[in-house]
Amino acid sequence: MTFSRDRTLVRTAAWLLVAALSVGSSRAAEVHVAVAANFAAPMKSLATAFERESGHRAIISLGATGQLAAQIRQGAPYGVLLSADASTPGKLARDGYALAETQRTYAIGRLVLWSRDANYVDAKGDVLRRDDFRRVAIANPKLAPYGAAATQTMSALGLLDKLRSKIIEGANINQAFQFVASGNAELGFVAMSQVMQEARLQSGSAWIVPANLYEPIRQDVILLAKGKDNPAAVALLRFLDSKPARDIIRRYGYELP
Repeated sequence: MTFSRDRTLVRTAAWLLVAALSVGSSRAAEVHVAVAANFAAPMKSLATAFERESGHRAIISLGATGQLAAQIRQGAPYGVLLSADASTPGKLARDGYALAETQRTYAIGRLVLWSRDANYVDAKGDVLRRDDFRRVAIANPKLAPYGAAATQTMSALGLLDKLRSKIIEGANINQAFQFVASGNAELGFVAMSQVMQEARLQSGSAWIVPANLYEPIRQDVILLAKGKDNPAAVALLRFLDSKPARDIIRRYGYELP
């Protein structure tokens, strides 16, 4: 009970800080947002809704979480980071690149094995045990949490060594998706948001990987140091906690904390 109350107090203090930073800035502004590649589709919808509601504009830059973190450390003008993990925002905060008090989970990602062939992937993922495919695409596991989740899944299934020679890595989850969409790989581990909306598969065939086969993909947002005086950055963090934003995130197949 004490732990729950303490967390509530910390979160309240964080949002009081965010509110204080935004006082006196009612004019429309814009914010450069670093967004993990898996969140591309929902972020586009969120940016549209955010501009309509607040008047502020979000300029989106996509990439693997590790790539985005490197850009932030090198001086990129981002005001907000929507990461694909929880550890990267924490590291940036500890090193002075972000405000630790503003970090929170905005979505919990789901991993999917997908093929553009509507009759290829079965409901249990047994296709991975067959020898009739040449390539399986994943995101770079060193840079992208979804890539790490893919290798954890193959390892949990006892297939990592068998499939290692067939793995083709994309720089991020969008490139992994493109490998499959273009036919350069018959299969690929991608984000649910890339292939499903409203719990419906948009094309091809897919296996929703059981969550117990990989570590939870807890995706955190954080206000970066360069965004602390930017009213658009502060407003975006508030907006992500609103019901319209949460509805959009849920629609793309993410779980909510």
